[in-house]
Amino acid sequence: MAGGTADTYDLDAIDRRIIKELVADSRISMRALAEKAHISRAHAYVRIERLQEAGIIEGFTTRISHSKAGLGSSAFIALSIRQDSWRGISTQLRTLPFVEHFSLLGGDFDVLVLVRAPDNSALRHVVLERLQSLEGVQSTKTWLIFEEANGPGPEWVR
Repeated sequence: MAGGTADTYDLDAIDRRIIKELVADSRISMRALAEKAHISRAHAYVRIERLQEAGIIEGFTTRISHSKAGLGSSAFIALSIRQDSWRGISTQLRTLPFVEHFSLLGGDFDVLVLVRAPDNSALRHVVLERLQSLEGVQSTKTWLIFEEANGPGPEWVR
């Protein structure tokens, strides 16, 4: 892919500018995006399509205020799992209500799960009754989230 390996893609200054603008506002018009990237609208369309085909742009999302949207209780839950159970657990986590994100880790824990629930009762249900009962989960550790913020991201996106 454009100077990279099969798994990477070399981003040039225009690609980075397009990504920076889309991260800041994924609803930006193509005209405004083209102006900010100093390219034509046609070129902006081509660039975005190329970035999507390369798998760099996976989709367009909206950031929400979880507490204002009724998801006032959030926690990270670390799972220790049986070595052979990742695929099954991964499949089940994709269907569990209130699971926003999960990652397979290297380190003291095997899986880190981000859960956002309406209240502590729902959060408790997810952790104690749903996550701990998954086939292959040996133990869990929960960290409640009191406050959140985003970092700046990659330097070239700033």
